[in-house]
Amino acid sequence: MSVLVYTESEQGKFKKTAFEVASYAKAVADQMGTTVTAITINAADTSELGNYGVDKVLNVSNGDLDKFNANAYASAIAQAAKKEEAKVVVVSSSADSKYLAPILAIGLEAGYASNVVAVPSSTSPFTVKRSAFTNKAFNMTTIDTDIKIVGVSKNAFGLVESSGSVSSEDFSPTLPSLGVTVQSVDKATDKVTIADAEIVVSAGRGLKGPENWGMIEELAEVLGAATACSKPVSDLGWRPHSEHVGQTGKPVAANLYIAIGISGAIQHLAGINSSKIKVVINTDPEAPFFKAADYGVVGDAFEVVPALIEKLKAFKAQNA
Repeated sequence: MSVLVYTESEQGKFKKTAFEVASYAKAVADQMGTTVTAITINAADTSELGNYGVDKVLNVSNGDLDKFNANAYASAIAQAAKKEEAKVVVVSSSADSKYLAPILAIGLEAGYASNVVAVPSSTSPFTVKRSAFTNKAFNMTTIDTDIKIVGVSKNAFGLVESSGSVSSEDFSPTLPSLGVTVQSVDKATDKVTIADAEIVVSAGRGLKGPENWGMIEELAEVLGAATACSKPVSDLGWRPHSEHVGQTGKPVAANLYIAIGISGAIQHLAGINSSKIKVVINTDPEAPFFKAADYGVVGDAFEVVPALIEKLKAFKAQNA
């Protein structure tokens, strides 16, 4: 019996969340006095998982799974859980994992707790802390089914390295009919994605038009950040909808979130509330965002942002 963790990868490389959920699974396994088994799908090199507490890897190599399919992925994970007699299955809170987790729960007749932010306070009964009400509160949830599925919130646990070796074996689950065939996927390959970003630079209607986004992209480049926007900006077509963050867009749980020219509507704040440090730049000192921000700058973005870029470049040059 071991704790099973699904470690996500893309184009053969593990995502940062893979190492975070592996770290979390290691902490749970230590509580339960057992080991960690990871299931990977089309990952090129699995050895790095050993640095985060994984003892064994079940590596699925199947060209039919190059494109994400929730039913097929859930089936593969369920078969791995049964093979390893796992009583706890750990997944991330990515869009893909949130899609497959309920399907997985049905297949395993398991209870599923999403948005988990800490290791279990107790393993008997199995009790976890979860964020609730768009991160405005927490609740303690007890899972009383034989098998438990835990969805770990991004950046809630962090990366915890641990020494150890990892063994690997090929695993060939029986896949259900895929039903839907993905013809193609278009992704930006030269930018940091919002889902993986440690830092997000976001802007709103205060920038007055899409022609002024150059300084936002420059600031993001200096910081190694992803760019994002408010809903009105994407609705106006200034920026792609893939950059829209908020309750009705993509949730953000970055270590640093910089909001420029965004007033702070409740839907936007709800979607970025999990970010650890929030900085706002706005000309209106009464903007709602200031009440939620850790740091605020009252000023014109067209003056503040270029000055910030200049200072950051100078700092990086001195500390290169």
